[in-house]
This record gives sequence, structure tokens and C-alpha cells, in this order.
Amino acid sequence: MTEKNRLTRIVTRSGDDGYSGLADGSRLAKDHERFEAMGDVDELNSVLGMLRAEVQSVHAGTPEGQEAKGLAEVDTLLESIQHDLFDLGGELAMPGHEVLQSERLLSLDEAIAEINTALPSLREFILPGGSRVAALGHLARTVTRRAERRLVSLNRALAHAGQAPCRASLQHYLNRLSDLLFVLSRQLNKLQGVTDVYWRTRPRPSKNSGLRRSPDS
Repeated sequence: MTEKNRLTRIVTRSGDDGYSGLADGSRLAKDHERFEAMGDVDELNSVLGMLRAEVQSVHAGTPEGQEAKGLAEVDTLLESIQHDLFDLGGELAMPGHEVLQSERLLSLDEAIAEINTALPSLREFILPGGSRVAALGHLARTVTRRAERRLVSLNRALAHAGQAPCRASLQHYLNRLSDLLFVLSRQLNKLQGVTDVYWRTRPRPSKNSGLRRSPDS
């Protein structure tokens, strides 16, 4: 099958039996830890696609200036991360091959430092929200955390089976990406002039503040 036909032919029926193939030709059950990790990375990439679409929509309605420039830079950063995640998923699909470039982790560290420097200091924990685009950023952050957990589970299963684990840099990348998405969500609120939603403690109800009984109860 040619490369063109491989990419064009969508319905193959090869997975109808509940198994699917890796890039090396081996086949595993579709609920194998490796496919679970690949699926979460793919889901994360899709969520980032939603986030980018929202960033682009906000950018389109923003007058030229620092805010518009900042939104364009966020979109460019997210596009780069989407390519990284595709490479990360490809490495999961090709055991023993290195696909994600190691220097990509350093690029996340640099982006985190640059963005966080321009943000106001946190006074308290924050809740996901503020603007819609920031809320999507927090959603992407939580999916990143799940993908990271799946990768930890995969490595544990590989070790149990006496097989080589995935490169540690893949787990490091996802861990760092969740940090980046946290500060990026705050930056998106700031670019739109929206305040982060701060978590606040609520007073505990007193022992005598229970629900009052109605007269006819």
C-alpha cells in the first residue's frame, strides 16, 4: 500500500476484532495501556485545537495592539505544541524509536518563565474560568494531567512485563506542559482584561444553623 493510499483509506476494518496495530506491525488490544496513553495524547491535541480556534476567534475581534500581538503569539505557541504532541504520540506508537526532540522540553521551560514573569503574583489558588478561552486552557491542562497519568501507568505495565519503558522525557514534557497551560490560561485572561477567579474559603456553618423545619413538617 502506498503512503498516499495509506493516508486516504479510512475504513480498513482491521480493528473490528478489538485489536489495533502499532507502527512496528505488532498488534495489541485496543484497551492496552499503550493505546490508552496514545488516546489521551490524541484527545489532548484535539482540546488544544479547540483552544486555538477560540484564541483565533478572540484575536479576530481584537484591535491591533499588544493584546492582539499577545494572542497571535499564543496561537503560534499552541501550534508548535500540537506538533510536539503528534510526535509524542508517534513515539508511543513506535516502541524503541525517538521521535519527540529532547530540546522541545527546554522550549516549554523557557515559555513558562517568560509568561509567568509578566503575570501578577498569585494571592490564592484560582478556579478554572474567567474568560471562555482561559477556561478551555484549564480544560487542556487537566487533560494533560490525565495523559501524564496514563503514561505513568504504561511504564509501570511495561516494567511489570519486563519491557523497556518509554523515555522519561515524554513524561517530563507532559508534566511541564500542564504547568505551561496553567500560566497560559492566566495570560489569556490578562490579555482580555479579565480577572482570574480566586478560590476563597467559606465560613463553616455553626452547629445551630441547620435547616429550619417548616411549620407543617
